[in-house]
Amino acid sequence: MDNKGVKSGFTLIELLLVMVILSVLATVVVPKFTKRSEQARIVAAQSSITNLEVALESFEVDTGRYPTSEEGLQALVSAPAQLNNWRGPYVKRGVPKDPWGNNYIYKSPGEHNTNSFDLYSYGPDRQEGGDDDIDNWSDQ
Repeated sequence: MDNKGVKSGFTLIELLLVMVILSVLATVVVPKFTKRSEQARIVAAQSSITNLEVALESFEVDTGRYPTSEEGLQALVSAPAQLNNWRGPYVKRGVPKDPWGNNYIYKSPGEHNTNSFDLYSYGPDRQEGGDDDIDNWSDQ
């Protein structure tokens, strides 16, 4: 039998079937990676808050007080005016931003930690409130 006149290749239906399978796989797999990425950012924010807490505690041990809200976290990098015993910088590479590119919010004295400070990020939605804020007063 001679097959010289027959062309081999994929039919349109076969190509469409492959496209459908790939799109179904993408709709299942991509959201899982996206959630993993967001989860990693949340863990990074929690870690940064913990690191900043250690730096703030060191500042307090050296100076006898926490930075005021006005001085903010920048007091961990450069000494506030007329402050004795500042032995910083307490953070090596400057004050970090949260994983979403925003500044951490620092208040001293805190509303939740009235004897120390509140430190938090608005989290993924970048807005205050809701259940996605990451802070130093709740169990996370």
